[in-house]
Amino acid sequence: MELCDERQLRALLARYGFHFSKSMGQNFLIAPEIPREIAAASRADRSCGVLEIGPGIGSLTVHLAQRAGRVVSVELDKSLLPILKETLVPYSNTQVVSGDIMKLELEALVREQFDGLTPLVCANLPYNITTPVLTRLLESGLFRSITVLVQREVARRICAQPGAGDYGAFTLLCQYYADRSTVLEVPPECFLPAPKVTSAVVHMEILQEPAVQVQDRELLFRTIRASFAQRRKKLLNGLSSAFQGELSREELADALTSCGFSGSVRGETLSLEEFARLSNRLGALLDKSKAV
Repeated sequence: MELCDERQLRALLARYGFHFSKSMGQNFLIAPEIPREIAAASRADRSCGVLEIGPGIGSLTVHLAQRAGRVVSVELDKSLLPILKETLVPYSNTQVVSGDIMKLELEALVREQFDGLTPLVCANLPYNITTPVLTRLLESGLFRSITVLVQREVARRICAQPGAGDYGAFTLLCQYYADRSTVLEVPPECFLPAPKVTSAVVHMEILQEPAVQVQDRELLFRTIRASFAQRRKKLLNGLSSAFQGELSREELADALTSCGFSGSVRGETLSLEEFARLSNRLGALLDKSKAV
């Protein structure tokens, strides 16, 4: 069966009485070259164990199974489980786990399912959970790489540069953990049902060490979030709001100056390295205020 053939796909779904769920963000690929290219972009081989999220009917899963040593697919929609049981019959190196990726114990899953294999992620992610899922995967530190099909707007956020309209806190989170690149764009007509947006495949190669070294990781991202909480306004305003009661506006202004920034600088113009320098300076001031 050609899982990306629309006629065969519709017949398969009808046979099982399946109905698409908008709340689960279900859009199945009907362009056979796309899952093949996504699997290739993951760079999986027999030494790898691949975690897939939201396999649908298995159109990407089968290509991953042909490349990887093992593929474990996590599917939330129980109505898809019997379909996957049929479509994945030829692939003994696959396993479907019924569950919510945001609730599963990732470390235990990787340890139990990918023993002796290099873990990586490859998925056509449900669009409604993209950001929290990617955040969890990046922060887990469990995977060598993450290759995902997402909305093009999300792909642009992941790969944005300072000063760009898409640049934000999520961009910096991704940069902190990984080298990022957009592999290809996927138009709406490649899906059933067709979404209203263009999609894109992003590959993230996880860094062995974070992109910047800081004294306090949590403070770094607190500083970053503060800078984007009032977008297109002065960074000093965002910091004053976030650190109210801990550091005075004058202290925060001095911190910016000591890092080489003007008082009118906006957070969306700062690089990750500049945020690291600023957060280290703020950390020193916080330590000093606590010691008094």
